[in-house]
Amino acid sequence: MIVTLIVVCEVAFWVLLAAGLSLRYLARKPRLGAGVLLCEPLLEVVLLVVTAIDLKNGAEPDWKHGLAAVYIGFSIALGPATIRWVDARFAHRFAGGPPPVKPPRYGRARALHEWRTAARWILAAGIAIALLQGAVWYVGGDGDTESLRAWQVRMLFVIGINVVIAGSYTLFPKQRPAGDRDEPGGRGGGGGRAGSAFAARHPKDVADRLVGRTGQDEEQIR
Repeated sequence: MIVTLIVVCEVAFWVLLAAGLSLRYLARKPRLGAGVLLCEPLLEVVLLVVTAIDLKNGAEPDWKHGLAAVYIGFSIALGPATIRWVDARFAHRFAGGPPPVKPPRYGRARALHEWRTAARWILAAGIAIALLQGAVWYVGGDGDTESLRAWQVRMLFVIGINVVIAGSYTLFPKQRPAGDRDEPGGRGGGGGRAGSAFAARHPKDVADRLVGRTGQDEEQIR
């Protein structure tokens, strides 16, 4: 049941995202679109509650409960950036918004971009580790928590990999080839920033809590 619910949550995430952005940009109903987008976090709440109830009812903790914790952690940390990423492209395609800014490719700007990306993955893994530890305490010493702790180890590997990747761009920055034209300012630089057309026209709308400040988060989804 847990795995099925995870799949349902993932599908529902994209369905709600498509519906919310369609209402905002195509139907010109920003308030209704905002309401739909603000339903996104409820998916993680539902999954967390169902997982806790399953454990409370005596289910043996296994890889499925660990996967649920990992999914929740990554949804919390990466979900908003994913929404902003899609929002900028949806705005450009359907609402006349500016083209999304490509991430910087060279030097310090690229290193900062990689660290920002790594920070999200590290946060996701950290949240997952905390949720997994909460599950371990919830089950108690009498239960078999080996599978939950195995997921914690995997999350430590995720953190390590991201630190290594970002650190490599700091220690060995990618240099601009000779004759290459100046790239547009990206997240790491101080140049121009692309943004959501809707956010520019409606800066006070409640949905910008999820999709606002697009230009600062237009990054590759690694």
